[in-house]
Amino acid sequence: MIKKIVVAGGCFWGVEAYFQQVHGITSTQVGYSQGLFPFPTYEQVCSGTTGHAEVCELTYNSDELSLLQLLEHLFNIIDPTSINRQGNDKGNQYRTGIYYIDQNDVNTIKAFILSKQANYTKPIVVEVESAKPFYRAEDYHQHYLQKNPNGYCHINLDSITKLQP
Repeated sequence: MIKKIVVAGGCFWGVEAYFQQVHGITSTQVGYSQGLFPFPTYEQVCSGTTGHAEVCELTYNSDELSLLQLLEHLFNIIDPTSINRQGNDKGNQYRTGIYYIDQNDVNTIKAFILSKQANYTKPIVVEVESAKPFYRAEDYHQHYLQKNPNGYCHINLDSITKLQP
């Protein structure tokens, strides 16, 4: 079954580049969500005044990649205890989040986070909310690291090997 979910894990370039490698992900696009008004620009989001997070919308085949596996991948690339920061990126647009589209996913997401808390001394601060409208980022942000292989990325893209079969 083809499903969608929206995740935030810091700068969306790296999140997208990582998930493009995950078996079962059928498409990705980066954008903005969870904010105060429609159709924000990158500059507006970076100002920190819009309430939007930089996000990656993931389309996946749940017969090949379970929601739990997808969440394991997200936790592989984020510090879930860091508020408004991932790597060198600071600001509320770089917060972490899981924004569900399917209401049936809520219990699975919350149980997953609860099970992960034992691994951390600080509280997990990943937002879990219903996805608000997704606004696709500008074209130059889509597949950014494919277009700019030496571009900045806070994520170790090779870390996928510990979770892939």
